[in-house]
Amino acid sequence: MNNQLLIKEKLQDKLEKIQTKSDGSPVTDLKLDKTLAEEIEQLTTELESVNPNIYPLLYATSLLEGAWQLQYSTAREIRSLISLPLGLKLGKVYQVIDVANKSFFNLAKVKHSLGLISGYVKVTASFELAKEDLEPQPNKRLNVYFDKRYLSIENIVGINTPQLNAFKVVPANNPTSRTATLDITYLDETLRIGRGGDGSLFILSKSNDLSDFTSSS
Repeated sequence: MNNQLLIKEKLQDKLEKIQTKSDGSPVTDLKLDKTLAEEIEQLTTELESVNPNIYPLLYATSLLEGAWQLQYSTAREIRSLISLPLGLKLGKVYQVIDVANKSFFNLAKVKHSLGLISGYVKVTASFELAKEDLEPQPNKRLNVYFDKRYLSIENIVGINTPQLNAFKVVPANNPTSRTATLDITYLDETLRIGRGGDGSLFILSKSNDLSDFTSSS
């Protein structure tokens, strides 16, 4: 086993162990003790250093296509979803990328702890390739522009509610003083690592769970 696969296996084993009670929802560093969070960061940094696709936006865009499930993140927006009001709990979180149209959407499943209600929050966005400082052409950075936020209720006490899907659509928030960016720092057929412009970490695995969500519109 080469060094890249060995580090990847160690990182995935670590993530699987901490997700045993998460019901598929992403784990954040706030849920872990400091030592474990540091171990994950160290393994992530090591894996980024042996990225098999060091120019993902030039030579590996096909690998970006499709649905990805968020496994772990240090981002503020993900941390805030962990503590929802009214007995609601965060479920699985996905990002679905359409490379040809330079668009994606983030989808967060939500359900009540007693099963009274379930639904999701979806945020649509577009992206463009961005040049980093001193780089002659796009390398791994995307500029991100959020579009709309959809709030949907799919089920109430076991009854499907298509009339509430979506019951509210509002403009999504973008940073006021800067353009949101995402660096693709590791990419292969099954795993993706990204770093936000604020340094936040996102670790995602390729997913086939989203047959009902095939469009970002």
